[in-house]
Amino acid sequence: QVQLAESGGGSVQAGESLRLSCAASGDTTRNNCMGWFRQTPGKEREGVAGICAGASTIHYADSVKGRFSISRDDAKNTLFLQMNNLQPDDTAMYYCAVRVRWSTRWDRDDDFDYWGQGTQVTVSS
Repeated sequence: QVQLAESGGGSVQAGESLRLSCAASGDTTRNNCMGWFRQTPGKEREGVAGICAGASTIHYADSVKGRFSISRDDAKNTLFLQMNNLQPDDTAMYYCAVRVRWSTRWDRDDDFDYWGQGTQVTVSS
């Protein structure tokens, strides 16, 4: 079992930045991919960024490339998402997730095994 706890969400103006954190606890030795997803009411959850295979591969959704940066601190079992130049379309509940099974997709939420409770990000224009 893996427990995940996100933090760092909030309300900002367009153009500002936020840094999300996700603290992992429990059996983290089997993690092969960690990711950030987001969801707004009435829409499907979408992959934002993923860091897989021991941080050797990093992925971003096209909508956030050049603005968001995912990283991890293995010593602290913590995943980060640095979000710069936030826009109103980035408003969503952001979730941290861990995958222990094998998959070729970093952005398919069904392939992820453990989820945090989410942290709200609201960007106003």
